[in-house]
Amino acid sequence: MDRYKIAFVLDDSLDTPDGVQQYMLTVGQWFVKQGHEVHYLVGETLRTDVPNIHSLGRNVKVRFNHNRMSIPLPVSRRRIKRLLTEQEFDIIHVQMPFSPMLAGRIIKAASPQTAVVGTFHIAPHSRVVYWGTLILRQITRGAVMRLDEIISVSKVAQDFAWKTYAIETSIVPNTLDLHAFYNAKPFNEYRQTKNIVFLGRLVERKGCGYLLRAIKRLHDARALPDDCRVIICGGGPLEAELKAYAAQHGLNKLVRFVGFVSEADKPRYLACADLAVYPSTGGESFGIVLLEGMAASRGVVLAGNNPGYASVIGERPVALFDPTDEEQFAGKLQHFLEDPAARQKALLWQQQFVRSFDVPSVADEISVVYEQALHKRRT
Repeated sequence: MDRYKIAFVLDDSLDTPDGVQQYMLTVGQWFVKQGHEVHYLVGETLRTDVPNIHSLGRNVKVRFNHNRMSIPLPVSRRRIKRLLTEQEFDIIHVQMPFSPMLAGRIIKAASPQTAVVGTFHIAPHSRVVYWGTLILRQITRGAVMRLDEIISVSKVAQDFAWKTYAIETSIVPNTLDLHAFYNAKPFNEYRQTKNIVFLGRLVERKGCGYLLRAIKRLHDARALPDDCRVIICGGGPLEAELKAYAAQHGLNKLVRFVGFVSEADKPRYLACADLAVYPSTGGESFGIVLLEGMAASRGVVLAGNNPGYASVIGERPVALFDPTDEEQFAGKLQHFLEDPAARQKALLWQQQFVRSFDVPSVADEISVVYEQALHKRRT
């Protein structure tokens, strides 16, 4: 692959460590290491630690797909055109679905010689999201037609892209740099305890409340080991409510809320996990967090049986469960807490499986997509 100037485009901010942001930065950093020049064209962001960030406008916070995110207010077309003229990007890589106010305008302003690639990320959590995406399709129709290649991060995202946008996409899985997770060391205070780790935003969709209810069930039945600890990593709007629930039901000595966890500390908390539990109820198109847990944990990753997570670990359905079924959830936890052989079997499979998602192999596939897009555009 020749050396190119690549622009990753995201309507949201880069200030949050969510899956799409991780995808962009991980793939972008890999291409930089291969000698390419990479820029990030994003909505309003305060980050200064990443080179070549272009914060193009102002964003407003919204709730979408049972998630909190930000969307851009209209960005100046003149500003976009000036930036694209100055930089002369070879490839523009847009994260989808996208807003007509930022990414849509960038696509329409792209030079005829610039290849435009899209990655479709989302899966619906409700009919409202489905119908909203159909409306967005109509608004951004012209920009979508300008895309030279479109990929999806999973079969779930691929199906949603077809149902809503009527576009055929190939699958190139999500990826992340797992080096820091493979080599992570647990915190000393959790080395000798049996730990259940939840890592995620404290919002309804991520299911921390269901985890606490399952823990209460096991606690009341005296079915938890004496040295068991439940470590809740993350912050969010439900934090006060969840802490109150733990206090009300006598779980304070068992459950520890450690708050927001930095990217540096995340692998270390996961390295403490005998069970890394992700009880999301839906709205997941893939499951980067599952891969992080597989790479770092000393035990087993358990995941809510939603389509996105199932697409990642469907080969081992024993690790899937219905978070809303308190009895099933509690039974799944109890089984793996009490059976070290089952944990070891799952651990060995997960550690081997996760390596197929490491960034070099996935980025090579993206490189092929870039070459195909450039060939279409320039011939």
